[in-house]
Amino acid sequence: MYWYKSKTRFAVALAAAICCLSACKPAIKETGAQLKYFDIKGYFEKDSARLSKLNPLVFKTVVHNGVSESKKVHIANWGAELNFFKSSDINRPAWRDSYTIEGDSNTLIYRAKDHDLKTREIVIKLDKGKVKWIMIGNYTKNLLYMTREKLSYFPDSLYMVEKMQAVRVIGINRYKITCAFTQ
Repeated sequence: MYWYKSKTRFAVALAAAICCLSACKPAIKETGAQLKYFDIKGYFEKDSARLSKLNPLVFKTVVHNGVSESKKVHIANWGAELNFFKSSDINRPAWRDSYTIEGDSNTLIYRAKDHDLKTREIVIKLDKGKVKWIMIGNYTKNLLYMTREKLSYFPDSLYMVEKMQAVRVIGINRYKITCAFTQ
């Protein structure tokens, strides 16, 4: 029984030490002035907060493998609702030179240089510096599954998430979420 208590105490002490050491590690975070690419995450966080205040009525349609359901709803958590878009943020220090940048003052196009990156393409249409629409293409493939996403966002009008996922043994699933603002 003594060896059990000793190992348990050691494991608890080791876990506490690891937690303390990881808490001392400085967080690596880029500020708005250091961002190389358009701030997708920041844009959708701000728009989520704005939409939460407005609380608009939307007509939401979800299609899963051809079976459709539609409702008029007020979205309770816009942050979670737009998470597909936020998770496509490409402003990480490790990806600083991983995307090509094309376009002009009205259009920004980011394309992944490395085919292992999830977010492959982002196209942003601007009008006088204001976002008119954003399109994002994501793709992931490994030994177990393949996922392809097409995300479209038109502020105060519509957003759409189209996703196809092929999982070994389970098969293919197709999802399409369309949310149209009614007001």
